[in-house]
Amino acid sequence: MSELLSHSLTMTDRDLRRLLRQPWWIVVTLIQPVIWLLLFGPLFKSVTKIPGFGYHSYIQFLAPGVVIMTAFFSGGWNGMATIDDLNRGVVDRLLVSPMRRSSFFIGHVALTAVTIIIQAAIIVVMAYALGAHFANGALGLLVMFTAAILLGGSLNAVSNGLALIFRREETLIATLNVFMLPLTFLSSAFMKQTLIPHWMRVASRYNPLNWAVEASRAAINPGTNWSSVGEHLGLLAGLLVVCMLFAMRTVRTYQNSI
Repeated sequence: MSELLSHSLTMTDRDLRRLLRQPWWIVVTLIQPVIWLLLFGPLFKSVTKIPGFGYHSYIQFLAPGVVIMTAFFSGGWNGMATIDDLNRGVVDRLLVSPMRRSSFFIGHVALTAVTIIIQAAIIVVMAYALGAHFANGALGLLVMFTAAILLGGSLNAVSNGLALIFRREETLIATLNVFMLPLTFLSSAFMKQTLIPHWMRVASRYNPLNWAVEASRAAINPGTNWSSVGEHLGLLAGLLVVCMLFAMRTVRTYQNSI
């Protein structure tokens, strides 16, 4: 266990150093959520008048969705760094080293967690400035950040695993786009779940992004159903384990192909 921890910290330190060399990456990935907050907020503010919507402010409703979607896409695109490592021969050198294989993915997930925390903190400050309020104080924000990290980490593991399978940026981008964008809209990120079409409600029950959105929204608004929050967080934690197992399996697939 100590060896795994040591190797994971080494990989995390490597990835953090790479992030520090290009801090604009965090800024670039914040452009889309800023657009969601500044444009979608005013654009859809009238939906609060729909009977049954239940929120007086659309920014209040949208903010946790933006945090989760940012984590979702941040984790999903992390596989691009692995393809870069593949092209430079870094992955091959790591695989012949004494390094534990799982530490390669743990390091990537840890970096994603750091990135998500920074991004989520910026989004929370922006949302607060635009009129959003966060019930349950630090506990509510902690739940939202945890949900974002679990979801982002899961997508990170899948993305890096797919990178080892595909080994080409074009294929990885096309595959991620096929799944990530539909999952975004098959959730309650933009509209309350009771107001979306029935088939979309059914699909959202099995959508990890929706689990994270529902847990986060419940945690930062009054009248929190903590058992539901705990259930969604448990599902996200289980998803992370499954995705990490998938990523580990792809290492063997990659080794057998070279």
